[in-house]
Amino acid sequence: MTALAGMTPVGILLAAGRGRRFDPTGAASKLLQPLPGGALLVAASARVLLSSVDKVIAVVRPGDGGVGDCLRALGCIVTVCPDADSGMAASLVHAIRHSLPEAPSWLIALGDMPHVRPSTMLALRAALEQGAPIAVPVHAGQRGNPVGFGRVHLDALLALRGDQGARAILKAHPVSVVAVDDPGIFSDIDTVADLLKTSTLA
Repeated sequence: MTALAGMTPVGILLAAGRGRRFDPTGAASKLLQPLPGGALLVAASARVLLSSVDKVIAVVRPGDGGVGDCLRALGCIVTVCPDADSGMAASLVHAIRHSLPEAPSWLIALGDMPHVRPSTMLALRAALEQGAPIAVPVHAGQRGNPVGFGRVHLDALLALRGDQGARAILKAHPVSVVAVDDPGIFSDIDTVADLLKTSTLA
C-alpha cells in the first residue's frame, strides 16, 4: 500500500488531438461527431469517466471547435494545452501539472473511446485506491485503455515527450492487471469507418 492509497484518483480526459485520420483536411471534428444514440463522441467518453471519479481534467487544443465548451458543460475542468500538436505526451503532462499538488493518482482516458464500461473505470479506480502503482485493464488476454498511474510515477509522467503517451512507463515497470469483461477498452474511433461500425458496441 502507498501513502496515498485510499484516495480517489483524478480523471484525465485527453481530448486535444486533431483527428487527422478521421478527416485529413481538419474540417470535421472527430470528437464532436454524433454516435448512433445521438450523443457526441467526446461527451460519451467524458460521461463514463465523470461517473467514476470526483474530478475530471479534460485537455483540449487551442481552437478546439467547441470541444472544450461541450466538456465544460458536462462538469469537466477544461484546460487548453498550447503545444498539444507536439504529441499526446504534451497533453498528458499538461493535465498532470494542472492536477497538482493534490492528485494522489490518475485515471487517464481518451476522448475517442466512448464504449469503455463504467464498471471498468470503477475497477481501475479501486485498484489505484488500493495502492496499485499502475493499473491496466485486460480483456481476453489483451491490454487496453484507460490506464491508471499512482503518484509514485509522477516524475516519469512529467518527463514524457512525443506521441507515445505513457507506453515507456508501462514497459519499464510492473503493472497491476485488472481483468474486465469489456471489449470497449480496445474501441477507439480513428476513422469514419470506425464511427459507422460503433453501433455494434453500443
